[in-house]
Parts: sequence; C-alpha cells; structure tokens
Amino acid sequence: MKHLQPLIINRRDYLPLIEGGKGISVSNGESSGAWAKAGGIGTFSGVNADSYDQNGNIIPIIYKGTTRRERHIELIHYSIQGGIAQAQKAHDIAGGQGRIHMNVLWEMAAAEQILHGVLEGAKGLIHGVTCGAGMPYRIAEISAQYGVSYFPIVSSARAFRALWKRAYHRFPEFLGGVVYEDPWLAGGHNGLSNSEDPDQPEPPYPRVVELRRVMKECGLDHIPVVMAGGVWRLDEWEDWIDNPDIGKVAFQFGTRPLLTVESPISQVWKQRLLELKSGDVYLNRFSPTGFYSSAVKNAFLSGLRGRSERQVAYTTHPHGEHEAAHGIGPRQRIVYLTAKDLVAVKNWETQGFTEALRTPESTLIFVTPAEAEEIRRDQIDCMGCLSQCIFSNWSQHEGNTTGKSPDPRSFCIQKTLQTISHSDDIDHQLMFAGHNAYRFASDPFYAHGFIPTVKQLMDRLQTGQ
Repeated sequence: MKHLQPLIINRRDYLPLIEGGKGISVSNGESSGAWAKAGGIGTFSGVNADSYDQNGNIIPIIYKGTTRRERHIELIHYSIQGGIAQAQKAHDIAGGQGRIHMNVLWEMAAAEQILHGVLEGAKGLIHGVTCGAGMPYRIAEISAQYGVSYFPIVSSARAFRALWKRAYHRFPEFLGGVVYEDPWLAGGHNGLSNSEDPDQPEPPYPRVVELRRVMKECGLDHIPVVMAGGVWRLDEWEDWIDNPDIGKVAFQFGTRPLLTVESPISQVWKQRLLELKSGDVYLNRFSPTGFYSSAVKNAFLSGLRGRSERQVAYTTHPHGEHEAAHGIGPRQRIVYLTAKDLVAVKNWETQGFTEALRTPESTLIFVTPAEAEEIRRDQIDCMGCLSQCIFSNWSQHEGNTTGKSPDPRSFCIQKTLQTISHSDDIDHQLMFAGHNAYRFASDPFYAHGFIPTVKQLMDRLQTGQ
C-alpha cells in the first residue's frame, strides 16, 4: 500500500488516522487518549459526557428540576463538567502524544454555551473541535477564540461552500480540515438532504472531488479532506492517497474503534458487533432531530417501525372517504377514518394496540397501553437535550416549544443513549453503527472473538488492513 502522508498541523506531524466521535459516552477520554497516544487524533464526545467522583466512579445524572427549563439548565452544567473530565482523562492517557479533539453536535442543546464552558475549563487539553449534525456556522468563531482548530463535518460541497461564505472565511487560519461524512454509510446521524434519495447511494469519490474543487476556489489547497463513513481498511482507499484530485487526505474511523479494549461500551455490545450480518444496520428517520440516522436492527427499531406502520390518517368531521366513525381515548372521542383503515384499526386493537396517539400530521398511531404510558412519561420528563425536539416539542429558543404537537412516532434520544452506554441492554435501546459494522464477523483480524487494544488496531490500520 502507498505510504500514508502525515497530517501537519501547527508544525507537528500526526498519523492521518482519526477516531470518529460517538456520543453519548461511547467515545470518551479513555478511548480518545489511547488513540492519540498511538500518534493519531483521538476524539471524545462532548455530548452529555460522563463526570467522575473522587473515587473515579461515574456520577449518575439525576435531574431535580420540575420543569423542562430547569432540567435543561442542569443538563448544561452536567455537560460542561463531563466534557472537562473527559478532556483531562484523554490528556493524561495521551501523555503529550497525538491530538485530542472534542466532537459536538450543532443540534444538541446549548451547543455554543457548552463549547465555551468546556474549552474554557479545559484550556490546553483540547486541540480541535469537530462538529456536524446541522450547519455549524459559529464553530469557527468559537474555536478561534480559544486558539483551537475546527473541523466541520459536511456531506456535500454545497454545504461547505455555504459555511465558508457565511462564516469560515473570517477564520481560515484555524480551519484544521474538512470532514466529508458519507451520508449513506456513516453511523449515527447522517447528512442526507431533501434532494438526495436515501435508497440510492452515491459514490463518495466524485462528491469529494467536488468538495476539493470548492476548497481550491476558497484558497484551501493545503487543508486536508477527512474521509469519514464507510472507511474500514485503507488498502480499499489507496487510489485516494497522493491523488491530485483529492489532495491532502486523512481517514476517520467511527465503527472500528468501538471494538477495542479501551472502548467503554459493554461486553454485550461488543459481542453483538462480532455477530452482525450485512443489512443489519438500518438507515431510518425516527430520530427526534429530524435527521436520518443509521443504527443496528433490534427490538427498539422494530418497535419504532411498528408504530409508523400502525398509522392512519383521520379527520374530526366526515370528509371525502373519511366517513367511518371510530371512538378513541378514554372518552371515546369520535374521529373519522376510511372504511379500509377502520378494518386495519380494529385488527390492531384485537392484537392489543388499543391506544391511539395523535401525530402532528393529522394521523393516528396505535400502540399498547404500556407503550402509550412510556411515550407520555418520556415526553413529560424531557430535559431539553436538543436545540429542538420533534418527540417532545421542546425548543431551547423563546417559549421552549417548537409550536407543534409532540410526535409519538419518535423517541427520547437522551434516555436511550444514556441507557445503552451505561448498561447491557442492547436490544431495547438505540444502537448506532456504521453500515460496514457487519465486517467484524468476517475480518480475520477479529477471528475467534479477538478484541484489540487501540494501539493494535492503529498498527493494523497502517498496514492497509
């Protein structure tokens, strides 16, 4: 395989191998510190990161506020303290080697306030910030204020052009790299636009060539492009190395670092990764962010699919084909369905899906009484973890509401990601993963259930495999 050219940032050389940030508490100080110690760029998640007590035990996040706004303020405090704690741990483990980056989602709650809090509280410990899940216009200004590099995550040249023209052109000296994240292959939230078909993947090469062309127009020939999403082994990307159409390039690995000794996920989760088959990762749009996301098929996703499949349109008065009256709720309020949908509803009810919940789109979904109670409780317990949430109708902006009805077809993302990252429950929680995760089962490196250290994985990656 061609020799990997080092990344040169602030006159220091680094391996062009980057750990992809994964929240909540899935990329932490231990994993990112080990990655940096091996000479690469380690990335911890700054999304509601864990804090520790004086004995090194994780401090449980317990909200005491009685309102969403009060809990939202508590969440910001927890997040800042957690981000500082993870930065310190990563710094201590790295021992001055490599680089430590913090990953944040622009659509997470109070992203700007948390960034300021962590970067101020962890001065000298964090070298860069990666940021996606939205259009992070202000990430350049915030990073520059603290003297750290910024690495925006985009899924198209058009998105980067917009960011550059609006904000980034004012802070070019702090731009460390542009991360192209393949919207069809990456794990977690994906940057598919409304003009792109989720069922028709486009190859990354022409999209990255176009990104490089735009970067050249902006005078950014010297800035590396970081390929992310779908990267498993580098010999499959050899034609990208020393390619003038691509230019300086680095590679980000999100899924493979999950299966390392230092990865904080449970052993149950690691074992599940070793057993995945092609097609076990599902691109869906259930996330309360409104974005597409990729996750492992399990009972949790099956439940969400079932909710949407048990869905019918309704009217409050007879209209057109909606002439079949049906009573819903404790008071049996009358709604009107089509005759065909009424047959389906009665069939669902005989199966135990007797609770009808209204969606913002004038439809009803049918769930069991236990599911309905859980949905309502999760909506009530909202702590405002996103800038705005489809599921609970929270918004961090004035009024703290999106102005729309809560959508029961979605879920509380904070609850499920906290649970899966701190327990063995991988069947009834959201398990993010990239679409290449099935390759753990066939890659000889992981034969007989072998789980490498981060250093062993990094050495393996440098061979091309």
